[in-house]
Amino acid sequence: MSASVPPGYRFYPTEEELFAFFLKNKLENRREDMEQVIPVADVYSFDPWQLPEMAGDTCRRDGEQWFFFCPRQEREAQGGRPTRTTPAGYWKATGSPSLVYSSANRVLGMKRTMVFYQGRAPTGSKTKWKMNEYRALEEGASSIIPKFRSEFSLCRMYTKSGCIRSFDRRPAAAAAAAASDAERLAHEAMPSSSTEPVSAKRSLSHDSSSDGNGSQRMVRQRGGEDELRSMLFSDDDDWF
Repeated sequence: MSASVPPGYRFYPTEEELFAFFLKNKLENRREDMEQVIPVADVYSFDPWQLPEMAGDTCRRDGEQWFFFCPRQEREAQGGRPTRTTPAGYWKATGSPSLVYSSANRVLGMKRTMVFYQGRAPTGSKTKWKMNEYRALEEGASSIIPKFRSEFSLCRMYTKSGCIRSFDRRPAAAAAAAASDAERLAHEAMPSSSTEPVSAKRSLSHDSSSDGNGSQRMVRQRGGEDELRSMLFSDDDDWF
């Protein structure tokens, strides 16, 4: 695998690629050159601003996002809860963990989003640093009661963007104008004889917790999914 890219190109993988290629190959130890692109680092032993210089060749000079394979902590391997503290602060989960689906509507794994706070809990100051942590689903595991592999997780580190969606290359004003134009065109396309309000039905939704690549996934109506998340991840709000 070549770690260098020509000028003007970026290492910009989708979530499906992160799971199906990078994390899978790392967990199965199939590629010796994998760490040239995404190195192994215990991200919780460093403060986030120290990590960009430790990133792989493809995104070391990237100003938006950096990727790392994070090994399982010893206390977690012994059945304890992982620590999310760093020398200068701590990572705290925001929102609920979510399942990540492939383009074929298959569960790939789990994603949780965290925000870095400088200082000590619970009085730390919220910073611009954020992170997505991905864990792969065990092979053969049921998506009804999923089990996740924990030898390595894949972490996407990034800084909070001022855009409507993180890593959206357009300025926020331009994105808002585009949305306004789309709404206007949709209204003009409505039949004039219609008197009933028409609501736009969306089959795709953006992840509000910012997955780092602006990816979209099909809205899935799964009965009891919220109850399942609550059962699996009931203690995730205190990860620090």
